[in-house]
This record gives sequence, structure tokens and C-alpha cells, in this order.
Amino acid sequence: MLSEVSWCCRQEEGQAGLLSTQPGLFTMADDLEQQPKGWLSSWLPTWCPTSMSQLKNVEARILQCLQNKFLARYVSLPNHNKIWTVTVSPELEDRTPLVMVHGFGGGVGLWILNMDSLSTRRTVHTFDLLGFGRSSRPIFPRDAQGAEDEFVTSIETWRETMGIPNMILLGHSLGGFLATSYSIKYPERVKHLILVDPWGFPLRPTDPSESRTPPTWVKAVASVLGRSNPLAVLRVAGPWGPGLVQRFRPDFKQKFADFFDDDTISEYIYHCNAQNPSGETAFKAMMESFGWARRPMLERIHLIRKDVPITMIYGANTWIDTSTGEKVKLRRPDSYVRDVAIEGASHHVYADQPHIFNSVVEEICESVN
Repeated sequence: MLSEVSWCCRQEEGQAGLLSTQPGLFTMADDLEQQPKGWLSSWLPTWCPTSMSQLKNVEARILQCLQNKFLARYVSLPNHNKIWTVTVSPELEDRTPLVMVHGFGGGVGLWILNMDSLSTRRTVHTFDLLGFGRSSRPIFPRDAQGAEDEFVTSIETWRETMGIPNMILLGHSLGGFLATSYSIKYPERVKHLILVDPWGFPLRPTDPSESRTPPTWVKAVASVLGRSNPLAVLRVAGPWGPGLVQRFRPDFKQKFADFFDDDTISEYIYHCNAQNPSGETAFKAMMESFGWARRPMLERIHLIRKDVPITMIYGANTWIDTSTGEKVKLRRPDSYVRDVAIEGASHHVYADQPHIFNSVVEEICESVN
């Protein structure tokens, strides 16, 4: 069921979080204080300058930029996990909603350049994946299939709890991988599958020269994968963690410069990823190395029902293998498959070229009632 919320018009000192914005609406919900805490999570707050409250506050600054009415709340699942959900234009219930699934290390706040535009004619739902952002951070299975199934089950249970009959499902990077896995298992719920620079599709090439050169931050992450979770360096760095985000991803400040001229987005990314690394652990179980999945999706894409249309959107300058689009077409000869490359964009297409990205997604959505 949807967790109970309280409506307020200002933030009281000592209360859990930001409560309302105009013209949008924001709901207050309890933090996940009841989550089990191990030795690591009890030690981290004294070393890392982070907390769920700080994540809530920086996210609130981001969501204040929304112009359309929105509803933000926890969706409680039957297994007691909670999925943090932001719904924009909830009043437009007569059309198939767009559901957006973020990538590794992200959260609902990174869709801020897209949510208003994409919600002018239909409802848009975004949520923090289980194990990421402000959602619950449970212990995932340690095998690739078990971790993947846990993610997919949580998405389906979220959909059931939300009462969404079917949807246009959009996933970026890891979110694209999971959206595809979801569509294999629940094709009747997906009116159109939109994959944005999806991770984990191709088989890992035996010849390294066949791979695109990854950016510096990916190489840095890969250097620690043998010993720890992908973003462990942020937590190990303690008070220097926020500076690492700005050092390795200075491009994010520029991507969101139209809305923020400070370090808001860097702070958001830091606080999203300096918490209990639940989702990271699941991601590590699913990957062969940072750029490759243990269970490549290209080997399973034909299992999606033939009548589910697929559009793949890539950044023309991405480090992801863009030839995957053509390979998907070959594996689905009797199905609708379209691939689009957006010039001047890299992996984070939605933020690199938001106006073009929004236009492409809007066109796709208009093909669905």
C-alpha cells in the first residue's frame, strides 16, 4: 500500500524533510531509520559526512525546480521494503503513464531536466531503484540471476502497489538492463520499451581493441572492483568523498547548469552513493566487469514478446557499444526496433542534450495512447 503522508506548507526545524513546494507539491515521509544497521552502516556516519536526511534535503532543492504538480512519497511493498517515488502530473490519468528507471548510482533527482517536459500530456513516474537513492537498502542475493530477479520483482510489486495497469517503460544504463529483464517477464505491462544507453547488452569481446575506450572515471572505478563495491572509494574517503565526486565527474555541474550554479548535483550524487552499498553489491554480482554483464541481455532480447516495440536511444559519443541496436534488430526480425543516436551526447543522454532527448521520447510517447 502507499505509505501515509502528511501535507504541510513549510519545513519545521527538526522535522524529517522538506514538505511542500509551489507550484509543485511535496509530501513528508518518514526516513528509513528502521532499516537494520550493521557495523559498517553504524560506523559510516562518524566518518562520512552523509545521512539519509542530507540526501532528502539536497533532493528537495532539486525537486523545487519542477513547474508541474508532483507527488513525492514512499510506496510500501508487502515485504516491508519501501520505494521512493516521484509522480509528476498525477492528474493526467487518462493516458498510459511513462515510468523512468535511473542508472547505476543515480536517483529520481537526475531526471530534473526531463520530468516537466515529458509530463505535459501524461503522468510521469520516477522512482529510486531498490538499494539506491532513498529507497530501502536490503541484502540482495549474491548471484547474478538472483540479484537481477530481486530488482525485477521489486519493480513489478511497485507497479502492482501503484495500481498501474501498463506503462511506457524507459530505462537508462543499468535501468535499461533491468527494464529489459522486466519486459521479458511481464510483457503485457509494457506498451513501449525505451532503452537509453543501456548497460549490459553485448557479450564481452575477447579482443580488447573491439571495445570503446571508457572515460577516466570508469577506469578509476574499475581499478578497485576486484577488492570492493564500485563506489566504495566514496565511503572510504570519508570527509574527502564529496570532493572526489567533483573531481571525477566535473561534467555533471555543467550538464545541470541551467538549474544550478553550485554543487547541488554533485552533493546529490555523493549522498545517493555514500549510504549502505546495497544496490552496489547487487550490481557487482550482476557484472563481469564494470562495462559487461555476467548474463548479457543481447542473448535474451528475443524472449520479449514480439508485439512489444523497442526504441534504443544512444549518445553519439557514448562509451557504450552502440552497435547493439543493430544486433537487437537482427534478433527481433518480426518486431519493431528503432535505434536513435543523439549528436553531442555521451552516456548521460538525458542530461547532455535534454531538449533533443525529451523531443525524441515525447514522439515515442505520442504513439501510445
